[in-house]
Amino acid sequence: MLSDGAVQRHHVGAIIPCLDEEAAIGPCVAAVLASGVGEVVVVDGQSTDRTAERAAAAGAKVVVEPARGYGRAMLTGLAALAPTSTIVLFIDGDGSDRPDMIPSLLEPIESGRADFVLGSRLRGEREPGSLGAAQIVAGHLAGFLIRLLYGVRFTDMSPFRAIRRDALEGLGMAETTFGWNLEMQMRVAAAGLRTVEVAVGQRRRAGGVSKVSGDWRNAARAAWVLLQAFLRLAWQLKRTRPARQAL
Repeated sequence: MLSDGAVQRHHVGAIIPCLDEEAAIGPCVAAVLASGVGEVVVVDGQSTDRTAERAAAAGAKVVVEPARGYGRAMLTGLAALAPTSTIVLFIDGDGSDRPDMIPSLLEPIESGRADFVLGSRLRGEREPGSLGAAQIVAGHLAGFLIRLLYGVRFTDMSPFRAIRRDALEGLGMAETTFGWNLEMQMRVAAAGLRTVEVAVGQRRRAGGVSKVSGDWRNAARAAWVLLQAFLRLAWQLKRTRPARQAL
């Protein structure tokens, strides 16, 4: 059922990666569908709880990805989208991203102003405790380095984002870890795609445990993976023409 004022968007497909998030995934899927998107694909990393069952009951197409890796889940979800989905929306399933901001993310693409839209948690209103210090620093640092290399300004590496499907498929995405989001932003910038950043804020997660920032070990591992991904991609893309300035 559509929420009040929502517009039906059959051309939009949403991908939600999740693992052991039964408390949040049902309401998340329902809220995303209520925003008017045409389909929701939940990629479940072999949860040990009822995540997959609750996602399906809420109206999602559930695909199980047995191999671990955030980027691998995203690639699996992309392969499962219907051909009619010409815009891809990415949103986490833990309840921290705000589905009411989906129209704001989609509008720049639907109006022809952008190819890629990033939802910035750092620019929007954040609930206390919704973001850890490591996430905030990582977002600023990634934004600084991308701007230094390509002249495109980002303030975050938020998973809440939207992109034209044909543009995404042309990027050559290959990262299977949680370096996926960084890879997308670097490839978008290097390819000169039109980018817009929208302030979306952040809520505290409604369920599950962070696989990246849950404790100092996870944070340190994430930092190392992101650093490796950045250096590898910077080398691969070094001959790419600098991107146009973001809107």
